[in-house]
Amino acid sequence: MANDSKPNPQSGQDRQKGENAGIVTRRRALMMGAVTASAVVSIKPALAQTAGSVLNCEIPIPGNHAAGGYIAPDGKVVPPDTPGAFPPAYDSFSGEEIRRAMSGRSLPGVSREQSKAYVNYVRRLQSGQSGFTCYASLQMPR
Repeated sequence: MANDSKPNPQSGQDRQKGENAGIVTRRRALMMGAVTASAVVSIKPALAQTAGSVLNCEIPIPGNHAAGGYIAPDGKVVPPDTPGAFPPAYDSFSGEEIRRAMSGRSLPGVSREQSKAYVNYVRRLQSGQSGFTCYASLQMPR
């Protein structure tokens, strides 16, 4: 006497379910691929835009936290009457200008010594100070 309660895996109905499961799985894989591809396409321009904004951000020297201070050769903010200290920069420097100066070039419109002092100042920036976010983004690998 055959046991009719067990399904026969070779029956036509079970085989159709298996084939449909394969189709569903392939569809899901194709849809996942399409979603992934669109994510990559939308992320790449965002990264390019971020890289561009990093180079266009600005760093004031000194920032608002030290307005009126001069910059010592080691980058510390000092009182205006400190010997060897440089006056504040006339204008902020862009992230691109700072990046170049950190690579050995001079900042535009200032002497080589003044440029070194300003770069030392930027390297001393801490969270919460004007220009820190810009400087931190320059440190991020691209």
